[in-house]
Amino acid sequence: MAQSTILGRIGQLMRANINALLDGAEDPEKMLDQLVRDFTNNIAEAEAAVAQTVGNLRLLEDDHREAKAAQGEWGDKARAAARKADEMRTAGNTAEAERFEELAKIAIRRQISFENSVSSFEGQIAQQTDLTEQLKTGLNKLRAKREELVQKRDELVSRAKMASAQRQVQEAVREVSVMDPTSELNRFEERVRREEAMARGMQEVASSSLEEEFASLDDADTESEVEARLATLRNG
Repeated sequence: MAQSTILGRIGQLMRANINALLDGAEDPEKMLDQLVRDFTNNIAEAEAAVAQTVGNLRLLEDDHREAKAAQGEWGDKARAAARKADEMRTAGNTAEAERFEELAKIAIRRQISFENSVSSFEGQIAQQTDLTEQLKTGLNKLRAKREELVQKRDELVSRAKMASAQRQVQEAVREVSVMDPTSELNRFEERVRREEAMARGMQEVASSSLEEEFASLDDADTESEVEARLATLRNG
């Protein structure tokens, strides 16, 4: 697993403008779901990368300790061989003195080799430690960002459901308004009023006819009175 690739993807995800992505999405909820999946997958890879990096770091630390211990051991051997060579030379045993000197040189060469290894391991440990810290930091940021996305997704879904419920309520209200039973009552009331008006009209018409009949009776009485008085005048 390439830790640099993981770090690159972490940086890309962290730099992504989530709001801009959501604004441009046809279905923001699906976009958030995909982003959550992307973060979840990268978190899993980052966790594996951190584990591998930490494991490599521990191996380097083990190798560093072993190399440092070997450096000390070969240094001790070089000093022991050099002392033995001095003793042999003091005793006049030149051949043994030269043999121990050669052993001392071999030990010194091994000591130098392990010194180089120690120095190399220290550099690798520093790099691996820095990489480990970067991965841990990126992993923590990914986890926090994922939590933020999950909360935003839950909020968006809740708002969408609420908006849908409100729209359904408004549609129901509009349908009730269109099919308002009071409008039927109003039409029935208007019909009743027209019937009542018709009845009043007929009543007024009937009343007019009676008045005309009584008026004609009054006229007949008047004429009778006129004829009677005329007859009296003639006889007088």
